[in-house]
Amino acid sequence: MAEPFTYGGQTILSHPIFVETILPFLLIFTLVFAILQKSKFLGDGKRQLDAIIALAIALIVISFAQAVGIILQLIPFLAVSIVVLLVLFLLLGSFWKDSIPKGYQTFLAIIATTAVAIAITYFTGAWEWLLDVITGKTGDSEIVSNVLFVIIIAAAIATVVLKGKEKKG
Repeated sequence: MAEPFTYGGQTILSHPIFVETILPFLLIFTLVFAILQKSKFLGDGKRQLDAIIALAIALIVISFAQAVGIILQLIPFLAVSIVVLLVLFLLLGSFWKDSIPKGYQTFLAIIATTAVAIAITYFTGAWEWLLDVITGKTGDSEIVSNVLFVIIIAAAIATVVLKGKEKKG
């Protein structure tokens, strides 16, 4: 079940009426209207009918607090995910040129992806937890070390098997 949303600011944009009613209504109305228009589910050129149905669905959604709570919890995750992908794509696109050899591009892509993953764990506070688990300051260190050991062994076996197939072919 969705947890209640807490408000952090004193602006009109953080007022409960705006956050719990107007914004979810606009979001649902726009999404449903766009889907109905694009799919032409009710027929071509039925903008008024699509708008009425989108209005009804949006009003129904905002009348249920649990649905609005779920929407309010998903939207920040969506926004942060889009920003993370944008940063990753900007990093990847900065060196994905024809003049750079493919092997070097792959190496840089791995470095950029690793850097973004480390940045995410650092800024979310998961970095300290991860270090505690790896260094054994928590009770989960045995599980993590065993899983890490199995992953290393599986990677080594996969490397040997794949290299053996390449030499045979």
